Amino acid sequence: MNDVVIVDSGVANLASIAGALRRLGATAVVSADPAVVREAERLVLPGVGAFGAGMAALRGRGLDAVIPELASRGTPILGICLGMQLLCEASEESPESRGLGVIAGTCRRLPPNVRIPHLGWNQVSVESGARFVSDGVAAFANSYALREGPDGWSAAWTTHGVPFVAALERGRMLACQFHPELSGGYGAALLERWLTGAGRPAPASTAGSLSARLLPRLIPCLDVQDGRVVKGVRFQNLRDAGDPAEQAARYEAQGADEIVILDVAASAAGRGTQIETVRHVRAAIGIPLTVGGGVRGVDDARQLLAAGADKVSVNTAAVRRPELLTELSQEFGCQCVVLAVDARRAAKGWEVLVLGGREPAGLDAVAWAHAGEQLGAGEILLTSWDRDGTRAGHDLELLSAVAAAVRVHVIASGGVGTREHVAAAFAAGADAVLAASVFHDGDDTVDGIKADLAGRGIEVRR
Repeated sequence: MNDVVIVDSGVANLASIAGALRRLGATAVVSADPAVVREAERLVLPGVGAFGAGMAALRGRGLDAVIPELASRGTPILGICLGMQLLCEASEESPESRGLGVIAGTCRRLPPNVRIPHLGWNQVSVESGARFVSDGVAAFANSYALREGPDGWSAAWTTHGVPFVAALERGRMLACQFHPELSGGYGAALLERWLTGAGRPAPASTAGSLSARLLPRLIPCLDVQDGRVVKGVRFQNLRDAGDPAEQAARYEAQGADEIVILDVAASAAGRGTQIETVRHVRAAIGIPLTVGGGVRGVDDARQLLAAGADKVSVNTAAVRRPELLTELSQEFGCQCVVLAVDARRAAKGWEVLVLGGREPAGLDAVAWAHAGEQLGAGEILLTSWDRDGTRAGHDLELLSAVAAAVRVHVIASGGVGTREHVAAAFAAGADAVLAASVFHDGDDTVDGIKADLAGRGIEVRR
């Protein structure tokens, strides 16, 4: 296939889109050089984080004039997530910044009656006239979006509190509010159609069978030490559980909605091993990837995101220095920041634990989750330390209390042993459920649990 230039705006996770295009046989070149971008046969404008920072990065590289020039002469352009928003005229997120103006309209913040950011898998429904986008389920991570379809464009839609534009296309131009590179087979097929110019298939018989709303996520967790998956109880008596990339690919094939990697022995000395593990896993999967362990500053997070992570998880470092959450959110966007809260029952409520559960932090877990959201966390990874690795089910009281205290998504962790435990966690307010032992030991599968959830009337991505 012909070359694709991916714009390095400084505000994007480039590894995911580059890997997705290369898996499809495209020669993907990452560049911020205006001369290289101007000569692109096909151009991808990705992005994460804030609108103002994204436009400042484009202006600083002289790309704010080059990209509209390519659009005007009909070069195939693909805008992804923040990249789609940058193609618009403006955004409420940064009123002082003008967008590229390729797409008419202003991106507006999603309403306050739903969890923000809009994070996870949602239904995409196309209008007539679409060439590339088909009905399906895609991975989103956004707080702002276009509410109206501009004239001259074919639109696809989704809903999170209000209907908003999921994708736009005109000629060979395609703009996706979702992440096709993280949307599994659905996204890979869309990218291939954009690359080749082929038309979309006839609507599938299952199109529109799911509600247009965020779907509950099922997330396998890979606890990693020295480049290998390990499993134990409360990080003790660890046993080898396989190769991370192989395990991640197997779980994606079963229908996993996301993969989480937690380095259980993170240290500065092991940073190189962790980075290589993330690269290998990212090369093997096409769904969102969260990585935690040893993130103590913006540079640590930047290395993991550059290697292929989509989100970073922080725990002890955030307790020690809460402003870290704000720094990460300002640099990469709140949708990239996961606050991991390890909690155990105390005389009153639950107390926060740090250092892999070895030390109480003197914080109330529910209050800390709420404070973490205010500081910039876009998601809470909540682990009941009393239940971790026990397969006794989640601490549903803890889960309900945290879910009620925050407006961001909550991932329930610690205690999955049966399919009933997963359903109970969703009923208690979880937006996602994370599990490890039940998968690693072969006692159940992702698709098996999802089939059970569907049988209980819980809509899932399958």
